[in-house]
Amino acid sequence: MAQDAFLDSFTEEEKTELAGHFSNADRAVFAIITPRQVDRGALMSRYSRTDKSMRRVFLDEFARNPNRGEEFYRKVLLEYGDDSVAELGEAQVALEGISNVAAKKIEDRRIGLSYLEKSSRYVQFDQKVAGMYRYVREGRIMQSRHADLYIRACDLAFDTYGKSVPAMIEFLQEREPIGRFTFHDSQAQKETLFDSLKDQKDIDAARRIYKVTIKAKALDLLRGLLPASTMTNVGVTGNGRAFEYLLTVMHGSRLTEVRTLGGQLLAELNNIIPSFVRRANDRYGQAMQGYFARTEDTVKELVQKHLSGVAPEKSPDKVKLLEAEDNFGAEVKVASAILYEQADGRPLEKIMRYVKSMSSQDRHAVIRAYTQHRENRRQRPGRAYEMVDCTFELFTNFGMFRDLHRHRVLTLERQLLSTRHGYDLPAEIKEAGLDRAFAECMDASKDAYDQVAKEMPEEAQYAVNFAYRYPYFMKMNLREACHLIELRTVPQGHPDYRQTCQDMFTQLKKAHPVLAEGIKFADMNSYQLERFDAEKRTEKKRQASERQ
Repeated sequence: MAQDAFLDSFTEEEKTELAGHFSNADRAVFAIITPRQVDRGALMSRYSRTDKSMRRVFLDEFARNPNRGEEFYRKVLLEYGDDSVAELGEAQVALEGISNVAAKKIEDRRIGLSYLEKSSRYVQFDQKVAGMYRYVREGRIMQSRHADLYIRACDLAFDTYGKSVPAMIEFLQEREPIGRFTFHDSQAQKETLFDSLKDQKDIDAARRIYKVTIKAKALDLLRGLLPASTMTNVGVTGNGRAFEYLLTVMHGSRLTEVRTLGGQLLAELNNIIPSFVRRANDRYGQAMQGYFARTEDTVKELVQKHLSGVAPEKSPDKVKLLEAEDNFGAEVKVASAILYEQADGRPLEKIMRYVKSMSSQDRHAVIRAYTQHRENRRQRPGRAYEMVDCTFELFTNFGMFRDLHRHRVLTLERQLLSTRHGYDLPAEIKEAGLDRAFAECMDASKDAYDQVAKEMPEEAQYAVNFAYRYPYFMKMNLREACHLIELRTVPQGHPDYRQTCQDMFTQLKKAHPVLAEGIKFADMNSYQLERFDAEKRTEKKRQASERQ
């Protein structure tokens, strides 16, 4: 019987009433376009509590009651405690002129929110507004005796950055002059920049690509000078439940900037999805904030009790794979999961017993068959690869942490930003003769950090440059490791995280050689101007679009 036979039928008057709220009134598949977020959410939630169709629910319960969505949401959330209803309201917001410290606090919320942030690769950060560089003058620091020291350190960082950009561009142009620069085409064959160019339009385009690539490389190399107080812009898309939790965390922060931003964000979301963020700072939200604070204080006491005799690592490994699973057990779990989906009722326990009895040759054949048809990195291994976990501890510069922090299908835990682990100095900065100014900037920031941290360890983070090393760990399953490694080793990636993810892949191969074969698109090469090929492809697409 046709699906349409089961559909509600509406009168012409009802169809007119439904217009503007649903994309159609006579088909089984339709979009909800009613303007109020709270009504959209309530309609979706109402689905689970009635046998009526959604459009009929709207006509019967919502059309003539403008407050129905609010009433329903409040009843469901407060009486039934169904928090998932809050996921049915969505919003897009922007937070501008915030520090990188605050941005990372916001972006720590992994589920239900998506972020876009101002790039340190394409945007130069040395512009002044009203005679001042764009960095956050943190309130507690500015009210303390350390204010002048903090200002001098941050100003020096931006002064050094601004002066170094043209010098670094000149150095890179001399090292890789446009006339003899080579790149790899799609067939991995080297050609010079002008080899395939036929007319002046193409030559002009190539010069633009070269200029953009050189500048991006210079900004990549110099971003380590920027302090964590540097202002950035963050766009956030998310659902009400995730925003409510984010707001609760922000209101409970010990950083003044984050609490202030939390208040501003709540005010804006109250204009868009008020019912979905109602509890962020009410008695429920404040109780949650108290829980966070008490737990943090308790953990600090435990650290003092148990770790006071454990010395910090002076020269930790940049990347270290911890707690690698037994390779045989890992292979058994993955091979069993591979076979399970098509196993036609056979239980996992019996499949695992069988796989354990298999020869290594047969077990490896199963694992290799699972990824043999991958043709590019977007064709990811299936969920069987989620059966194996891996934990990496990393000591990388803060600038690089910002890039890896974007990956959310994993567990990431980090310590406070500090200067105690030293900093990374790119070789090109030394070769360009900019290392002395770089070191002076790092020393000034360290002095400011050391003084502020004695009284305000969290606020002291604002003075720390991107170049300083930062301890954190990332726990993920093998499928996510595959995605992270293949994405972050692409040629156009920043050299810092490319090398780190190459090291991650090398260590995974050592721990799980056959499973790691499924990570087929890790690029282990090194490149001088990483963005060149990508910019060249972008220019070709732009020209093709213009011809259409």
